[in-house]
Amino acid sequence: MLPGAAVQSLLDPAILFFVFGVVAGTIKSNLEIPPPIARFLSLYLLMALGLKGGFALAKSGLTPEVATSLACAIALAIIVPYLGFRLLRRRLSGFDAAAIAATYGSVSAVTFITAAQYLDGRGVPYGGHMAAALALMESPAIIMAVIHANIIRQRQASAVVVGLAGGAAVANAGGAPGSGMPLGRILHESFTDGAQLLLLGSMFIGIVTGDAGKVAMQPFSGDLFRGMLAFFLLDMGLLAARSLGQLKGESGWLIGYAILGPLTHAGMALALAALVGLSPGNGALLMVLAASASYIAVPAVLRYAIPEAKPSLYFGMSLGVTFPLNILVGIPLYVNVATSVLR
Repeated sequence: MLPGAAVQSLLDPAILFFVFGVVAGTIKSNLEIPPPIARFLSLYLLMALGLKGGFALAKSGLTPEVATSLACAIALAIIVPYLGFRLLRRRLSGFDAAAIAATYGSVSAVTFITAAQYLDGRGVPYGGHMAAALALMESPAIIMAVIHANIIRQRQASAVVVGLAGGAAVANAGGAPGSGMPLGRILHESFTDGAQLLLLGSMFIGIVTGDAGKVAMQPFSGDLFRGMLAFFLLDMGLLAARSLGQLKGESGWLIGYAILGPLTHAGMALALAALVGLSPGNGALLMVLAASASYIAVPAVLRYAIPEAKPSLYFGMSLGVTFPLNILVGIPLYVNVATSVLR
C-alpha cells in the first residue's frame, strides 16, 4: 500500500516539479528562480493557506477537536526540541546541538502546504485550524535554543573567570561569552515574524468573511494555488540539491538523524493523536508538522542568535535531507499510516 502511495505521490505535478528541480540542481544547471519571485511565492502560499484555514474555521466553529489539536501541537513544539537537544548534545557542541534541535523542533510551512494539497487530492478531510497549529509550532523551539545557548555562554564565562582567578586562563572554545542576540529581541522577532503574521492575519480575515470571502477569493486562493505550489517546489528542489553539498565531510550519523529524527517525531505525533482521538486528516497533518524541519525562519534567526553554530549543519540537514525525504516519501507515508491507525 505504502509503495503504491509513494509512486502516486511522485506523479503529482507539483512533486514532479520538485524532482525536476533536484535534478537540475544536481547537474549544476544555471536554472534559478530570482529571490524576489521566490519570496513572493512563499508569501502567496502562506496567505492562501491562511485564507483556506480561516474559511474552514468560519464554517466549523471552535470545537473540542480544534482545542485538542492545538494543545497537541504546542506539546510537540516543546517536547521535540527538548529531546533533540539532549540527544544531540552527546555528540556535538552545545551550540550546534541547540541550533539543530531548534531547526527540527520548528516546522516547514511548504511541507505542511504540500501535505494539505495531498490530502485534498485524496479526499481526506482535515480542519482549517491546523494552519494555526503550524503558526504555534514555529516559535517555541527558537526560544528554547536561545535559552540553551545563553546558559552555555554563561557557563563558559564563569569558567573563564575561575581560570583567570586561579592564574590560568581557560580557552573559550565556543565563541565570545554573551555573543548573539539578546533573548528579548529574539522573542520579539519570533512573535512578529512577517510570514507568521501574514498566516495568522489571513486566517483571521478568512474567519471574518466566511463563505462570502471564500467565493470572492476563489480565483486567488483556490484556482492558482496548485500552480504556485509547483513553481515554488521547483525552487525548493534547486535549493535542496545545492544544500546537500554542505554536508560533505560531516559525520554520517548526522545524516542518520536527518532521516530517523523526522520519522521518530512523526511516530510521537501519531501516538499523541491516537491518545486524544484526532481525526485521520488532522492526525496526518500533526505528523507532518512534527516530522518537518524549518529551513527558512529558524536558520535566518539562528545565524544571528547563535553565531557559534555551523549553518552548514542545521541548514544542510533540514533542506538537503529532511525536506526531500518528507516531500517524496514522508507525506504519503504519514497520511497512509494515519488513515489506517486513526478512526
